[in-house]
Amino acid sequence: MHVQLIRNATLRVEYAGKTFLIDPFLGEKGAYPPFPNSERQDANPLADLPIAIDDILTGIDAVILTHLHLDHYDEVAKQVLPKAIPLFVQNEDDLTVIEGDGFTNVTVLSDTTAFEGINLTKTAGEHGRGPILEMAGLVCGVVFTHPTEQTLYVAGDTVWYDEVAKTIQAHQPAVIVVNAGDNQFVEGGSLVMNEEDVRHVHEAAPSATIIAVHMEAVNHWKLSRPDLRAYAASHGFADRLIVPEDGETISR
Repeated sequence: MHVQLIRNATLRVEYAGKTFLIDPFLGEKGAYPPFPNSERQDANPLADLPIAIDDILTGIDAVILTHLHLDHYDEVAKQVLPKAIPLFVQNEDDLTVIEGDGFTNVTVLSDTTAFEGINLTKTAGEHGRGPILEMAGLVCGVVFTHPTEQTLYVAGDTVWYDEVAKTIQAHQPAVIVVNAGDNQFVEGGSLVMNEEDVRHVHEAAPSATIIAVHMEAVNHWKLSRPDLRAYAASHGFADRLIVPEDGETISR
C-alpha cells in the first residue's frame, strides 16, 4: 500500500491496485474563514496544496468521506470531483447531502462494504469528548482489507476511546492513520487525538505503523508535528510513528 498525505486529513491511498481519495479539502491557502472560538484566527487552510489538483485526482477510483466538515469536504471538492465517481459516506444523512451536490454513485459504508474486491469496514469514532460531541456531530473511520495487502485502519476525526480500542483488537491493523492535531476551540477540549491518545493507539497496537495526519493545516490546531515527534521519542515509540509532511508518501 501507499498512503500519501495531501494536506490535513486528505489522503491518496493506493491499496490492492485501486486508488482512493479520502476527505478532499482542496481549496487554496486562505480560501475560507478561520474556525471561530479558536486562539489562532488565520484563514483556512493554513498551507498550500503540495501538488496540483489535477495530479491529486489523476487515477482516483473512489472517494471516501468520513464526514462532511469543511476541512474534509469543501467547495472545491464539490466542483472538481467527477460526479459519477464511486463515493462512500458514513450514513443516509450524508448521502442525501452528497446526492444534493450532484453526485450519482454514492454508497453508505457498512460492516460489509466491498469495492473491487477490497473490503471497506465502517468504524465508529467520537469527534471529541463530552458536551462538544453534540456540536461536532457524527464521524466514522474505515478499515481496508484485502488478501494481498496488510490491513489499513484510517481512524478519522476521533479521539482515543473504547471503540477505537475494539477496532484495533478486532482487525489487528498493520498501519493506522490517526488525525492527531489535537484541534480545539477555546472551550471544549480535544476534537481529535492529542499526543496521549496517539500513545494509547501505539500501546494497543505496538507492532503497527502509526501515521499521524490532520496537523498544522487549519486554524484550531494545537499539537505540532515537532512536538508529537518529540513526545513519541520520549515515550519510546518514535520507531513506530511517522508524522509526514504535506505531499509525503509512506509505502508499506
